[in-house]
Amino acid sequence: MAASTQTHEQDSFHASSTRPNLVAVGTIVWLSSELMFFAALFAMYFTTRSVQGPEVWAEYTERLAIPFSSLNTTILVLSSVTCQFGVFAAERYQPRRNGSLLKISGWGMREWFALTFLMGAFFIAGQVYEYAHLVIEGITLSGNAYGSVFYITTGFHGLHVTGGLLAFLIVLIRTSYARKFGHKQATTAIVVSYYWHFVDVVWIALFASIYLVK
Repeated sequence: MAASTQTHEQDSFHASSTRPNLVAVGTIVWLSSELMFFAALFAMYFTTRSVQGPEVWAEYTERLAIPFSSLNTTILVLSSVTCQFGVFAAERYQPRRNGSLLKISGWGMREWFALTFLMGAFFIAGQVYEYAHLVIEGITLSGNAYGSVFYITTGFHGLHVTGGLLAFLIVLIRTSYARKFGHKQATTAIVVSYYWHFVDVVWIALFASIYLVK
């Protein structure tokens, strides 16, 4: 009887972590406002592009390192997969791995989120490297309209990715000091994943618009 009661409590506790709450709903509302912000950036980009003309845009687009940017984009997209695996671990209340670090099937939320952090950091480092390359190619923030809209749109996204990396660090630090991994910690992990998936989707749209549409 006691075992049955305990199981029922665990099931109820697990269900509460996946049920929408005020924190999750508030995050979704905030992300909606962020979507409007990026929509304005897209509008600025395409308006400037139409004013400058396709010839000017094609000339500068040819200077972009598309293969490298494609690799960087792939890393960021895959980080959403590792982030979601971390959420799955959080939903089953597994903060740490079971067994060896090489046994990926036994990873907990911390291991998956740490890997996601590293992949996101790689993306930011790649973006900085690309900026340095483009400056050498003559594309600067104040040099022309193309450079201005390119750095503004990708730069603001980079700031959002950096904010996501800080959020992952906060989650990792808080869970390392928490005595018990429960509903509050799981909800925090889920909310952070909402944000990370959002910045990934925005970047896919940015990458397609800036790098692929000529």
